[in-house]
Amino acid sequence: MALKELFEKQKKGDKDEKPEDNEEILQFIGFIIGNEEYAIPILNILEIVKPIGYTRVPETPNYVLGVFNLRGNVFPLISLRLKFGLPAEKLNKDMRYLVVRHNDQIAGFFIDRLTEAIRIKQSDIDPVPETLLENNQLIFGIGKREDKLVSILKVEEILKKDF
Repeated sequence: MALKELFEKQKKGDKDEKPEDNEEILQFIGFIIGNEEYAIPILNILEIVKPIGYTRVPETPNYVLGVFNLRGNVFPLISLRLKFGLPAEKLNKDMRYLVVRHNDQIAGFFIDRLTEAIRIKQSDIDPVPETLLENNQLIFGIGKREDKLVSILKVEEILKKDF
């Protein structure tokens, strides 16, 4: 299908849609930490940047790497690897900062690797199993994709200060 045809089809809306296809589809940015795939709602992402220098800040937890300067604004930098209890890794070409916002809080999440933009139907997101809920307030739900599961994170919980 030519690109022009695709745009025309999107403009008109697909008339062949079945009523069950009208279910709300949520969009996320997927990324890897360690060996697991996680996702954050796309609306929470301001931008994705290659790692830049940061300055350590004393008396913060080990997962708060410090602060970084992005075009004149200073934001905290949180290593999701360390936050999830995994060992730190050497910087490599795949690592990125996800600059995220929740309400008026902005921070950088240091991730191992981006995967893709993910679209998941609301009905394909299950709540976190009760057995995992006690110690894990960071996960919003588990998204089911074709052959794999993705943990959807709560940005607001990761940004909460526990220090």
